[in-house]
Amino acid sequence: MKLAFDNSYAEQLEGFYAASEPVAVPSPQLLYFNHALAEQMGLDSLPADDKLASIFSGNALPAGTRPIAQVYAGHQFGQFNPQLGDGRALIIGEILDRQQQRIDICLKGSGQTPFSRGGDGKAALGPMLREVLIAEAMYALGIPTTRSLAVVGTGEKVFRDLPEPGAVLTRTAASHIRIGTFAFFAAREQYDKVKQLADYCIARHDPALSDDNAKYLKFLQACIERQAQLIAQWMGVGFIHGVMNTDNMTIAGETIDYGPCAFMENYDSKTVFSSIDHQGRYAYGNQPAIAQWNLARLAETLLPLIDEDKDRSVELATEALNAFADQYQLALRKIMRQKLGLLNRDERHNNEDDALLNDWLDLLEQQQVDFTLAFRALCDAANGQRASFLNLFSDHSPVEQWLVRWEQCAQNQSNEVNNRDRVQAMLAINPWIIPRNHKVEEALRAASDLNDFSLFETLLVALQKPFEEQPDFAAFAQPANIAFTQSYKTFCGT
Repeated sequence: MKLAFDNSYAEQLEGFYAASEPVAVPSPQLLYFNHALAEQMGLDSLPADDKLASIFSGNALPAGTRPIAQVYAGHQFGQFNPQLGDGRALIIGEILDRQQQRIDICLKGSGQTPFSRGGDGKAALGPMLREVLIAEAMYALGIPTTRSLAVVGTGEKVFRDLPEPGAVLTRTAASHIRIGTFAFFAAREQYDKVKQLADYCIARHDPALSDDNAKYLKFLQACIERQAQLIAQWMGVGFIHGVMNTDNMTIAGETIDYGPCAFMENYDSKTVFSSIDHQGRYAYGNQPAIAQWNLARLAETLLPLIDEDKDRSVELATEALNAFADQYQLALRKIMRQKLGLLNRDERHNNEDDALLNDWLDLLEQQQVDFTLAFRALCDAANGQRASFLNLFSDHSPVEQWLVRWEQCAQNQSNEVNNRDRVQAMLAINPWIIPRNHKVEEALRAASDLNDFSLFETLLVALQKPFEEQPDFAAFAQPANIAFTQSYKTFCGT
């Protein structure tokens, strides 16, 4: 296996990280390897599993690696912590994939770093497998995300509430630069370093801006647009990140840090699963506003770069931030129109379509209907098969009234849209299967407690084709019972 490392972050940003080596593990065993991702990355001539285990545990890093722990700050549940950093993760290097896109390769759970703050720097198997399942499901759903390349068992126990098997996850990302990375240096008024970091990010993620006279403002605008698109996609599938701190939001616009994440079942905008989110700050319905709040923290760090006149800089940044709401709404409306089968609609129909969507969501909430099943069954209704759709609802009368309005909207579409195209468009965006929380937990328990990976492997296969109805995996597509969902809590996994 050849890995041609090109470690631009470590080489160009001295002082933005601490060099650190992974801690050797006693008995590395390859438990999962993503061959499809390896192919995309250009990893040819893969060695035997024991060699892969040695590499991706950190025991035998290949030539050219330069392991570093990035430093960053973060607003955690709104409270600023001026120094966090990678406490159990190391970026071992960067490579260029087959499309010449730069990718970070990161080991998660590889031991203590200078930023561990008393933690052991290690990871338990269950949370690492959770990240594989959710990240790869998000990728299959077409949502920007970090990816999971490998999971290696370490042959040792890590101690959380109970002893658990240890593991190291290999994660890939367009980059691991976070809003909190900017905040770390801005909090120390090291604006030369903020500028250095911004220039690096522009060169890496927005190279077309490099020679623009307003590049820092336009960089902020690009970050805002990426996040508006990302959050709209989360909302479209009922994904709840669970811990949207500013150290968990990346400049690249990818979903990162799959800790207490989960997918909503019965629709409720107040849904929270995270065990530490006692006030519902990061509830499903709050995610757009939190994203905008986090982006405001990024804007604050860039103010000295946007314009020499402080007041003018604040004005320009505020204008950029205020555009988030419209960008998010535009992205969400596009997604929801397709989910509802309302194609080729323009701004003349915004109020009508928004009202139709809001009333639809109200019906789901009032009658406690599963978000994913409802949208998928609506595809059947569009195809003339209403029975399975109506059976999701306990009270059919208001639903039938809504269906009349829905069909009127559909009939008002362009003549270019026939019903077959409409149904196909709906099927292409409304997943048949998502990572159902109870099935994820079953798979993780079997792997962690019984060393049985069969359920994990089967679930992972099922999630690779989320928009195709797969009868063999029907059990994985059904929601949990109400008792499970009402008591379900997720944890950060540290």
